[in-house]
Amino acid sequence: MHPISVKLPAELHAALSLEARRRNISRSTLVREVIEQAYGDPGTAPPSCAELAGNLVGAVRSGRTDLATSRQLLEEAMLQDAQRAAADRRR
Repeated sequence: MHPISVKLPAELHAALSLEARRRNISRSTLVREVIEQAYGDPGTAPPSCAELAGNLVGAVRSGRTDLATSRQLLEEAMLQDAQRAAADRRR
């Protein structure tokens, strides 16, 4: 492992120390865990939006089977969005 030195504000240092004490691990271990969570394994790609929202797919059922392919529904939605945006600009 390679050593690194980081300067932290007092509040962040206190929070880091408190969490490390609470979990009964060293501050170094806690910092490594947080960095690994934030950046993951350098050789892997970050998850896609579909992977992140995977548990939401199909959570709401509208009864319509053509929502993703209906050109008419898309045009209606775009018109509604434009009308809402125009109304917001008038305020």
